Amino acid sequence: MATKASRSAARLMMAPAVILLLGWMLVPLIMTLWFSFRVYLPLRGGDQGWAGFDNYIRFVTSSAFWPSVQTTLIIVGSVLLITVVFGILIALLLDQPMWGQGVVRILVIAPFFVMPTVSALVWKNMFLDPVNGLFSHLWRLFGAEPVSWLSDASLPSIVMIVSWQWLPFATLILLTAVQSLDSEQLEASEMDGAPWVKRFWFIILPHLGRAITIVILIQTIFLLAIFAEIFVTTGGAFGTRTLSYLIFQRVLESQNVGLGSAGGVYAIILANIVAIFLMRIVGKNLD
Repeated sequence: MATKASRSAARLMMAPAVILLLGWMLVPLIMTLWFSFRVYLPLRGGDQGWAGFDNYIRFVTSSAFWPSVQTTLIIVGSVLLITVVFGILIALLLDQPMWGQGVVRILVIAPFFVMPTVSALVWKNMFLDPVNGLFSHLWRLFGAEPVSWLSDASLPSIVMIVSWQWLPFATLILLTAVQSLDSEQLEASEMDGAPWVKRFWFIILPHLGRAITIVILIQTIFLLAIFAEIFVTTGGAFGTRTLSYLIFQRVLESQNVGLGSAGGVYAIILANIVAIFLMRIVGKNLD
């Protein structure tokens, strides 16, 4: 049993790490809040004084704000749906005995370790290019006109690229959950004559509930800040401008740090709303 002295020593040893972590989080947050109430134009005189809530009003009343929020939520929802559904299917397939199972699992998980910028460039130039892309050659092979994916189907293209990156993560988490399933329960239901669909719906899927909620929670945290894929492929054009990309444009392209900081605060609020909603779902499934 821990004594008072040992607990005090543990707190003392943990204090530097806690202070460093708090500083790492709080300093950027405080600076963002400070700049959001200032008129700060780096290339036009720097700090020009107090702005009050003008930056917040300007950002939220901008014609690009609500479309960017809508685009962000569409991308997040679409990627979550694709990765969870196909992650379950691939996890069930990888759990089956096959030749070279270890190699197959490594190949399936490998895309998760590719940097977002690199994967976006590969998709843009190797697959989605309307002239030399692989998809264009397949279209010509069947006698169809190639599609300019990044302009004619820009949002589905972004969803496809991001889903390809995050599908291995979902597969890995769900495969771990599938492997922890009690095989005797499945064998008993099979002996009782239960078809595969009912075994999946009433045994496998409930067992994967916790893993699915964890996948949704972790992916949502990162997907709300999606940026690199859009920057490399469409540059925010053709209806692919997310909230994080809009903030980037306000800060770097418009050189308005105050306005971009106000957008950052809105992004934090949106992320917390989504996180609270998801944590309630996770809490229900983990009880």
